[in-house]
Amino acid sequence: MGKIISSFFISVDGVVESPDQWHFPYWNDEMGAVVEAGMQSAAAMLMGRKLYDEWSSYWTTTDQDQEVAAALNDTRKYVVSNTLEKAEWSNTTIVSGDVATELRKIKEQTDGDIQMSGSATTVRWLLANGLLDQLNLLVHPIVVGRGQRLFEDTPTHPLKLVDSKTFQTGVLNLSYIPDAG
Repeated sequence: MGKIISSFFISVDGVVESPDQWHFPYWNDEMGAVVEAGMQSAAAMLMGRKLYDEWSSYWTTTDQDQEVAAALNDTRKYVVSNTLEKAEWSNTTIVSGDVATELRKIKEQTDGDIQMSGSATTVRWLLANGLLDQLNLLVHPIVVGRGQRLFEDTPTHPLKLVDSKTFQTGVLNLSYIPDAG
């Protein structure tokens, strides 16, 4: 059975928006290894509509990192959307209608991790519906000050820390699972 695992670059003040504007000074081999391990463990990817639109237009162009593009293009992808009518990106399935039921079926049919990178709104929804199995945060030692935060206007969801590591750059690599009590 597959597990839905979500990963974020996140600032100390909880901002996940536009990491390309604040994240790269903290990139090093340690972080690269974590990101690569997540990609390697992905039997499939899950994303919301906004991330799908951004990534499908970016990673299908010929001037991108060919190794990463090939991996993403070849991976089975599921996009949660009730408005997307056709998915042009290879190996993409639209998940709509009774999304919770459909995602439970996908988890049952997947042998391995269903990775997410980004899609804050989708992650909040997954957590609220008991579908998120693990949340990985790469907490950067920077206050961004503005932008979308991972948890805005959400109810309380207890989490249990299952792994942590501090990188040489001061980035915290934290892994949580939902804590039922």
